[in-house]
Amino acid sequence: MTPQLQTAFDALSGIVLGKDRQLRLAVACLLARGHLLIEDIPGVGKTTLALALAKVFGLHFQRVQFTSDLLPADILGVSIYEPATGAFRFHPGPIFAQVVLADEINRASPKTQSALLEAMEERQVTSEAATRALPEPFFVVATQNPSEQIGTFALPESQLDRFLMRISLGYPSAAAERRLLLESERRDLLATTPAALEPEHLLALQSRVQNIRTAPALIDYLMALIEATRRHPQLRQGLSPRAGLALRRCAQAWALLHGRTGVIPEDVQAVFVGVAGHRLAAAERDRAQPIADEILASVAIP
Repeated sequence: MTPQLQTAFDALSGIVLGKDRQLRLAVACLLARGHLLIEDIPGVGKTTLALALAKVFGLHFQRVQFTSDLLPADILGVSIYEPATGAFRFHPGPIFAQVVLADEINRASPKTQSALLEAMEERQVTSEAATRALPEPFFVVATQNPSEQIGTFALPESQLDRFLMRISLGYPSAAAERRLLLESERRDLLATTPAALEPEHLLALQSRVQNIRTAPALIDYLMALIEATRRHPQLRQGLSPRAGLALRRCAQAWALLHGRTGVIPEDVQAVFVGVAGHRLAAAERDRAQPIADEILASVAIP
């Protein structure tokens, strides 16, 4: 890990306690120019993680609270007539930020959820026949409550596929929770935490991810994992070619995060469940992640 990344990771670890693996996955997702979905119960630090990532990497942050009455224009922006000029002027919505927190994304209607599709895939917004580029870097962090909770809408497959990775934070360890109870509020710590990197440095790191070497034997391993998802009897559909590209890119980011110039099988294994779990269509929704673990254990390394 580069000194700058180590400084950033240490700062994140001081805010989100006892979640080193989840923090590494979140940073790898950011380095891979993807978007992150955090699915968990309320109160375990999902929003704090999003705020910490923006603060530590020096990025402009906006939060959108998704509710059942939220409209696409509330996210993208709207043109307003100005009598002084006799013309309409576009007022950008909160999507025009470097880190956008889509809080409780599955509490909004599918129509509103779909407003994010173009932004997350094309990094641009088309509104009223005009296309506007989004800032770089651009990173969407969405939080999602468990689907069995009241007032939630299931995310469609097309929306899930826009997220490079899905993680869960879970309850903290006993030691971490004790620190939480003894120390200052984590949001108060954010106010005094300096940025460890500038956006330009992050863009340079994102460019380096593309240059991390992927050997032919490693590609064979990726293809074997992808094929195993398509042949599994309990899956209605396996990983798409786009998911395969996402898996490779995440493995490259994980390798960079750990100071390697080439991807090794352990890099693929580290990110596989986070990349594949939400893309696999199982007969029972809660079986997708266990099947991903099973596939990872059954496919031999070339």
